[in-house]
Amino acid sequence: MSAADLSVAIGRLRLANPVMVASGTFGFGEEYSGLLDVDALGALVTKGISLEPRRGNPPPRTVETPAGMLNSVGLENPGVESFIENKMPWLRTLRAAVIVNIFGSSAAEYAELAGRLDAVEGIGALEVNISCPNVKHGGMAFGADPEIAAKVAKQVLDNTRLPVLVKLTPNVTDITEVARRVAAAGVDGLTLINTLRGMALDYRTGKPLLGNVIGGLSGPAIRPVAVRAVYEVARAVEIPLVGCGGICCWQDALEFMRAGATAVQIGSATFRFPSTALECLQGVEKFLTHGGYTSVAELVGPIESATDEGNRV
Repeated sequence: MSAADLSVAIGRLRLANPVMVASGTFGFGEEYSGLLDVDALGALVTKGISLEPRRGNPPPRTVETPAGMLNSVGLENPGVESFIENKMPWLRTLRAAVIVNIFGSSAAEYAELAGRLDAVEGIGALEVNISCPNVKHGGMAFGADPEIAAKVAKQVLDNTRLPVLVKLTPNVTDITEVARRVAAAGVDGLTLINTLRGMALDYRTGKPLLGNVIGGLSGPAIRPVAVRAVYEVARAVEIPLVGCGGICCWQDALEFMRAGATAVQIGSATFRFPSTALECLQGVEKFLTHGGYTSVAELVGPIESATDEGNRV
């Protein structure tokens, strides 16, 4: 049996295989380099980077849930200049693609970040986190308003030649409307989904278990939500999608691809088992080979439409 072609294209971004590690769950990569072969990944998505250093939220920052975890780390990071000087030297030695996740509190900050990172050697693409609060619009997340989300995407594109992915928030009424507007701005692909908003209380005292009260829910509990989002968005836009949310094994990864994802990101599962991403890649490769597929692209949906009646809940 000949090996299947694992390479994928997400717009202008070309990857050796479809398995990445998600932003915020893999640090800047070097932290995990003694535990797995980082170069075997299709891409490494860095921890989110802002213009200035951020200290993040007060502790406690994480709480385990029955099927995942809540986190309120608060996007702590060293800032873009320190990232370029201290993190990129190691990152640019990788064969795996390096995707830098960026965020800001205004559209102008996103644009400036894109401009500063544009000429930095070793960066393969930018991933734009639009789940952050927009300080000029009452703290509402950029990704909650299709028009503002598209504006951010356009400003990033106007300030970089790098491929651009936009990571969508699930905390909206209709994710397809946001996806359509962002896709129309000309981005290379969409990553979905980011975490769901949640909280946990101490039943004895009634006090929040997170220092920031509210956090982001990740893990297996959100996978059905993420698969549904990929399925709906794949039928609404014509650009590549990257599926993310609760993937713990290669079967989960394939589920996202069947729903319409060209590639996947492994997130919080990495905390328990650092090798999860590579095990997912190995499983997908074996499935392709034993199934007689010639390329991973043959797995990618969107799946055939169900009847309108079948889509009702």
